[in-house]
Amino acid sequence: MADLLRTHPLEAWSAAFAGLPDDVGITAEPFVAMVDLRVGAPAGLGVDLPTVPNTWVSTDAGRAVWLGPDEWLLTSAAEAPHELEARVRAAAVPLGGAATDVSAQRIALRLTGARIRDVLAKGCAIDLHPRVFGRGSSAQCTLGMAGVVLLALSDDGDDYLVLVRSSFAGYLADWLLDAAVEFSG
Repeated sequence: MADLLRTHPLEAWSAAFAGLPDDVGITAEPFVAMVDLRVGAPAGLGVDLPTVPNTWVSTDAGRAVWLGPDEWLLTSAAEAPHELEARVRAAAVPLGGAATDVSAQRIALRLTGARIRDVLAKGCAIDLHPRVFGRGSSAQCTLGMAGVVLLALSDDGDDYLVLVRSSFAGYLADWLLDAAVEFSG
């Protein structure tokens, strides 16, 4: 039996992304393992989770994103999805929690550049000024009518990570390219 090749949902957009100017960068990020963690009391879990709403923190190999009072999204670039899920589940179940592999649910887009905030402002109602939405901030919001999780990766307002459902990735890629047209010189 032939091995199935894993392809990125935005592979066909790579050339269009590469043609953008430096001040509006869009890059499809490689796949990472993602686990949705639900637990009422995260103390004793062995992972530093953000407890302030709409924030994220770095972990050893990824990020922990606050999604709700008892829900976090954990990512890892170093572990396979089933390994991350098993590790998190082993820690969560004794605390009455649950861990679910959601790696196939979302893909990530890295948005960079001096004008990327202007592009995002065209379809996002969040105040993205760095004083309000600086490094460590996250929001579940809509971007161009697609539901996303938006993470601020810098304090300068020029580096963001957008997590979008795989089924909406093509739509959002087209929307971002259209929104970036005026900055393409």
